[in-house]
Amino acid sequence: MSQPHIPPTKLFTRDFLLAGVANLFISMVFYLLMTSMALYAVDRFQASDSAAGLASSVFVIGSVIARLFAGKLLRTMGRKRLAILSLGLFALASVFYIFSSTLFLLLIVRLVHGVAFGMGNTAIATAVQSIIPPARRSEGTGYFGLSTTLSTAVGPFLAVLLSGNGNYTAVFVFCTAFSTAALLFTLLVRMPEPPRPAQKPHAHARRGSFIRSIISPAALPISLVILICGIAYSGIISFLAPFLISKSMAEAASWFFIVYAVTVLISRLFAGRIQDRRGDNAIMYPLLLVFALGMAALAFDPSILTVASAAALTGFGFGALMPCAQAIAVSAVPPAELGVATSTFFLMLDVGIGFGPVALGLLIPHLGYTGMFGMLTVLSVLGIALYFQVHGRHARGMQGA
Repeated sequence: MSQPHIPPTKLFTRDFLLAGVANLFISMVFYLLMTSMALYAVDRFQASDSAAGLASSVFVIGSVIARLFAGKLLRTMGRKRLAILSLGLFALASVFYIFSSTLFLLLIVRLVHGVAFGMGNTAIATAVQSIIPPARRSEGTGYFGLSTTLSTAVGPFLAVLLSGNGNYTAVFVFCTAFSTAALLFTLLVRMPEPPRPAQKPHAHARRGSFIRSIISPAALPISLVILICGIAYSGIISFLAPFLISKSMAEAASWFFIVYAVTVLISRLFAGRIQDRRGDNAIMYPLLLVFALGMAALAFDPSILTVASAAALTGFGFGALMPCAQAIAVSAVPPAELGVATSTFFLMLDVGIGFGPVALGLLIPHLGYTGMFGMLTVLSVLGIALYFQVHGRHARGMQGA
């Protein structure tokens, strides 16, 4: 008599750890360049403020473009092939920064680099969801995300250290080395592939099938919650430093993200376990509320207490919110649709973080920084209401219940 199949529960496997290291190097490149690119454009090409901002954000535009088609490419090419090809392009683009002699060429390289990032990041994130045991999906997603958390602290630090004397070539050399390392570690990862579709869709269904290859209807609702929260978080990463500098608190800007990163690290050690064992609502509502409180702390005239509170609360809220929401997104689809669900989730996150600052920048002249953060607090509260509407009222309860 055959024994029933028992799904594996081991989390820290060889492939999980290798994928985490690859993701660390990819994220390091992202934060190294996002921190230094605007200043590089000004120093190297005497770019205007708007052009320097574009040099930084066009990377995100490329990533958004890639996310639109990553799900379909994952189905047709396979996860491993797409990951290797995109990360090869990712490494090659890192080299071409050194040879970009005009601002126009720099923008082209940034756009291509962003496309490669979006493709590679989606492929690895999708593969990891197949490597993580389903019973420990939230916990595993949180641990995998720690590689990104580490890069948020180390990447900007390295960028400042390497470019402090104007030696941006060193930044690009490090990015090339990190990109190559990401490619090498990815080559070692064994990525489970979903079954290929048995037949092509009929002509009358192609339009609907094309849309579904870009956006997962099942993953979209929770991804919209992340879109709202991403817009709110973009206010922190884009405008916190100038806000604090305008209040003669420049030193607070330097330690805000250290506190943020430490809090994220702590929260991810247990948030995923709570979600796996107690259900989505048991962790999502507290995280959304804590994130809103963190945004509210920035809506007051800044002090050491309010800035420290905001760093801890937003780190705890948004930092743990991302993997918990991603676990909901990928749990809503069958294994063959993990790629589209993952792409949908990160597409909404990229749109929120990448394009949020454009809209927020228009509000600041009218509302000021504190008024803008007040508006983002309201937006964060609306995120709680949206979560209830799209998922919370019919979320899964305790596991095994």
